[in-house]
Amino acid sequence: MYYVNREAIASRLRCVPDLGEAASGIAGAWKGDLLQGLAQERCLHLALEIVTDVGSFLIDGFMMRDAGSYEDIVGVIGGEGVIDERLAERLRSLVSLRRPLVQDYDLWQRQQLHPMTGELKELLDSFSESVKLYLRRELDPWEQPR
Repeated sequence: MYYVNREAIASRLRCVPDLGEAASGIAGAWKGDLLQGLAQERCLHLALEIVTDVGSFLIDGFMMRDAGSYEDIVGVIGGEGVIDERLAERLRSLVSLRRPLVQDYDLWQRQQLHPMTGELKELLDSFSESVKLYLRRELDPWEQPR
């Protein structure tokens, strides 16, 4: 029997709507000022942390193969059918921003709008829905429409 920390997953996924809305607002009103740049960085950072946290909970809970890196977390959940390959590719791009945002923040070009900011809402919504569908399929199969 699996122990999947559904509450922790749900808690992370509840952040998705606000984060997506904030990223869309930033992208839509972009002027490149400092406050927007810092807010953009935080949105991107939180988004990738949600993806890796939820991915790690799924990997641990379903006893999937161990991931060797943040990008590999996305690879594992993609390989296990949590997300499709197109979404996995886009999420790998997001997760690859972790090092620049967390370690090389002094080099980050915060006056420029990052291309992922404008697509963050759609990306996170797709991720969230995919995870919820996977959990229902794997843990609540009797609730699936026949």
